[in-house]
Amino acid sequence: MRAVVFPSAGGPEIIQVVERPDPEPGAHQVRVRVAAAGLNRADVLQRRGLYPAPPGWPADIPGLEYAGVVESAGPGVSRWQVGDRVMGLVGGGAFAEYVVVHEDEALAVPAGISVVHAAAIPEAFLTAWDAMVTRGRLARGERLLVHAVASGVGTAAIQLGRALGAVTLGTSRTAAKLERCRALGLDHALRTEPAGLDKAVGEPVHVVLDLLGGPWFAASLRVLAPRGRLVLLGLIAGSEAHVELGLVLRKRLEVTGTVMRPRLHAERVPLVAEFAARALPLFASGALAPVVEEVLPMREVAEAHRRMDANETFGKLVLAW
Repeated sequence: MRAVVFPSAGGPEIIQVVERPDPEPGAHQVRVRVAAAGLNRADVLQRRGLYPAPPGWPADIPGLEYAGVVESAGPGVSRWQVGDRVMGLVGGGAFAEYVVVHEDEALAVPAGISVVHAAAIPEAFLTAWDAMVTRGRLARGERLLVHAVASGVGTAAIQLGRALGAVTLGTSRTAAKLERCRALGLDHALRTEPAGLDKAVGEPVHVVLDLLGGPWFAASLRVLAPRGRLVLLGLIAGSEAHVELGLVLRKRLEVTGTVMRPRLHAERVPLVAEFAARALPLFASGALAPVVEEVLPMREVAEAHRRMDANETFGKLVLAW
C-alpha cells in the first residue's frame, strides 16, 4: 500500500509517500480501504517531532481520522460487512491506503454524506462531543464559549452547541473567519485578545472549550460563571499560564483537560457508542455537517501542511487517495 511518512522531524518538505506492506486484520478487526483522511494539528506537531505516536500505532505514518470502505474482516467480526462505509479515529496511520481498526471503534458514514467528506467528521466532532457533553455537561440554555472557533473542533462545536440548545460564543483573530462561523450558527462572534475577553463576552459563560491555552486559559477562568466548566483541548498559544487560583475556589470551577489520541480501546468504545446513538442521527437530519475547506489529492499533503502551518484553513482540510 502507499502511505504518507515522516522520515524525520522538519517542515512540510520532509513528507514522503512510500510503499508499505498491507496490514492484516486480527480478531474483531476490519481492514478499511481508506478513501480520505482529515488533516489535524496533531499531524503538524508530529511532523515537527513534538507529538509522537502512542504505543501500538505506526511511528512514522500520520493521520488520526479516516473514512473508507470495509474491504475485509478478521475472525469474530459481527458489526460490519465487506462494502460498508465507515469512518473513525485511530492513534496514527490514517494517511495510508489501508488501516486496520477494531470493529467497535468504527462508525457508519451518515447517509447523504460522501465518504471523502466523512473524513472530516471523526476527530472534530468526537473531540467536541467529548469536551462539551461528557466533560462539560453542557445543558440547554447555557452559554458556551469556544476559542479558535474557526478550527475543525470549533466549527463542530458551533453546530453541536446549536443542536443542544446552547447559546454559542466564539473567538478568532480573523473577521472573515468569524463571518463564516456566523453562517454555521454562531450566536456571538468575538474578535478579541485575551485582555479584552471580559468585555467582549459580557454575561458570564457556563462552559469554555479552550483550544489555545497560554493567556487564554487565565482569561477563560475570569469569564466563567460560578460552577462553570473549562475544558482544555490545545496549547497553540502556549503551555504555561499565570492564573488567579482564587477564582477557581470562589466560583467552584471545574477545570479538566482532554485529548483523543492516546486513549486506549476501553476508553474509546463508550464514547464512540454514545456518539453513534446521539450525534450521528443529527447528520442524517442535516443539523450537523462536516466543514470541509478543501479536498486535496494525497500527493499534495505537503501543501496541506503548509496551509495549516500558516493558519489559513477554516474547518478541515481533507486528503483523498
